[in-house]
Order: sequence, then structure tokens, then C-alpha cells
Amino acid sequence: MKATELRQKTQDELNSLLLDLARERFNLRMQKSTGQLSKPSEVKRVRREMARIQTVLNEKKGA
Repeated sequence: MKATELRQKTQDELNSLLLDLARERFNLRMQKSTGQLSKPSEVKRVRREMARIQTVLNEKKGA
């Protein structure tokens, strides 16, 4: 999801997205540790998506 799409969402929606991504990141870490991770690039994608959401949340707090 692009930052422009994220800026249109409310803080509650962004927080719920962030929570979902944190769960997904945890699951990916568990898959990696057990050797079941099929797409290692997913870890990077989730991490970057979380960073985008946190950046938008910080922008909204400052505004």
C-alpha cells in the first residue's frame, strides 16, 4: 500500500493495520526459524510496510 493511500485512512485504521502487520511479521519470523519460509522477501516487505504506517502516524500526530 502506498503512503498516499495510507494518509487517507484514520488513525484507528492505521493502528489496526500496524497490529496485523506485526502479527504477520511474527509468523514470518517463526517460519524462518523453522526453515519453512518460502519467500524471504516477505519479511522485508512487511517491515517496510510497517515503517510506512508509522511514518504516516507520526505525520498525523505532528499536524
